[in-house]
Amino acid sequence: MAGRSAAEYRIEDLAHASGATVRTIRAYQDRGLLPTPERRGRANVYRDTHLARLRQIADLLDRGYTLASIKELLEAWDTGRGLGGILGLVAEVHGPWTDEQADRITRAELNTRFGGSPDDEAVTEAVELGVLERIPGRDDEFLVPSPQELAVAVELYAAGVPLSAISGHLRELRGQVEQIASRFLEFTTEHVFARYLGHRPPTDSDAAEAAAMVRRLRPLAQQTVDAELARAMRTFATRHLQHHLGSDTPLTSDASIPMTRQVDLPPETIRSVEGLVGPENVSAFVAAAAEREVQSRTLDVLVSSTGEVEHITQSG
Repeated sequence: MAGRSAAEYRIEDLAHASGATVRTIRAYQDRGLLPTPERRGRANVYRDTHLARLRQIADLLDRGYTLASIKELLEAWDTGRGLGGILGLVAEVHGPWTDEQADRITRAELNTRFGGSPDDEAVTEAVELGVLERIPGRDDEFLVPSPQELAVAVELYAAGVPLSAISGHLRELRGQVEQIASRFLEFTTEHVFARYLGHRPPTDSDAAEAAAMVRRLRPLAQQTVDAELARAMRTFATRHLQHHLGSDTPLTSDASIPMTRQVDLPPETIRSVEGLVGPENVSAFVAAAAEREVQSRTLDVLVSSTGEVEHITQSG
């Protein structure tokens, strides 16, 4: 069996060598994911090719592929189109999208950073969020996929933000960021990757070119978000501070940052506007009306000034 130069396996031996169950192997056979084994008497005999195929399937499943898509990839390989480019693309997409290196932290260090007292509930929530990952066999140590993210939580906690509020904020932020990531992928797929991925599965060369394009475009999403977040934080932080200070004096001389000022309107005016455009559109309507009035008065001044100039010219 496994000790021969050309390894042979009974299905139980193949299951042990591959880590799959006998039931899984038979299911893969039924789906056409595994080559037909050799029939020898009443037993099926498997070889190293079956073991290699099981490992490929397991790797692709770990990367998020469905059995249907894996079957397409393997069929392409079996028909001679190759999997080199496709697996290269899979590795490129599945690889790290940041230069940040994971770290480890002990439970004692974690307690010290967050006030010195154990908080099992907070740790459980951090694990659910993926901020911490448990290490098998090590109850007193955790893997930290993003030390930067943990450092932000430490700073917020030191500034007085409760752990429950930090985790709640992260959940909300994650949902918004996932929408941004999804939109960026739709955008790049439509305008860039559609020409490479138009075939199912793509050719080896197209997959290789797509992998190279992923390497080129990978930093762009983060760079764009960083720039836009910096711009938005500056704008809204300035408005927020002015609102809480209750000052009518602009906190910045930068004309590119629009300033806001709270203006009280008579209740009957607000009710009339609500009846006209609905409660949710009151602010927008008032702002538009004010802007229109300002533009109208500016035009009146310009017309008046022009008329005075013409009168003076004619009199001269």
